[in-house]
Amino acid sequence: MDQFLTAADAALRTLFADPIAAERSPATGIAEANLSDEQRKLSAALMRVNHVGEVCAQALYSAQAMVTKDAQLREHLLHAAREEMDHLAWTRERLHALGDRPSLLNPLWFAGAFAIGTIAAKVSDATSLGFVVETENQVSAHLESHLGRLPEEDEASRAVVARMKDDEERHAAAAIEEGAIQLPPVVQGLMRVAAKVMTTTAHRI
Repeated sequence: MDQFLTAADAALRTLFADPIAAERSPATGIAEANLSDEQRKLSAALMRVNHVGEVCAQALYSAQAMVTKDAQLREHLLHAAREEMDHLAWTRERLHALGDRPSLLNPLWFAGAFAIGTIAAKVSDATSLGFVVETENQVSAHLESHLGRLPEEDEASRAVVARMKDDEERHAAAAIEEGAIQLPPVVQGLMRVAAKVMTTTAHRI
């Protein structure tokens, strides 16, 4: 019951509260660029996609922590979720600074990721961690592509994305150390398809 209540609290905080970061945003102290309307819209769209990724990360980690019976692994997952909360707050701050909003479909994204995390965790802890590794690897690849698409002038957004990429790669490495298994290629492919649908939709909605 305690784990269920913790997961429910995470859902409410992620979807309906202003996230509070434990660490200062990498964008702090960087002046806002004088972007054109087109540049601003592009930056905002990419940061909305990144924000959705962090919503899904909260759902995934919360579900996995709720299901696992390994206390040490649960603490590892909750610690990662707390670090991802910083990312959630930073991307939300960037959206506000760019005069835009999060995805209107965030409850749907959260529910889907929570379901995937629950199913994976019920299979085994190693499978659950395998989903973490594959998710973080795919997120890191998306962030790398965003660094190539964000306007050079938008140094604040670029600083946030670069830091997030480093953190996601560290989370993937930590999951491997905890005993993650490599997911079958077909599962990896399905995850890439789902991510493509999510990112394409979140770019606009």
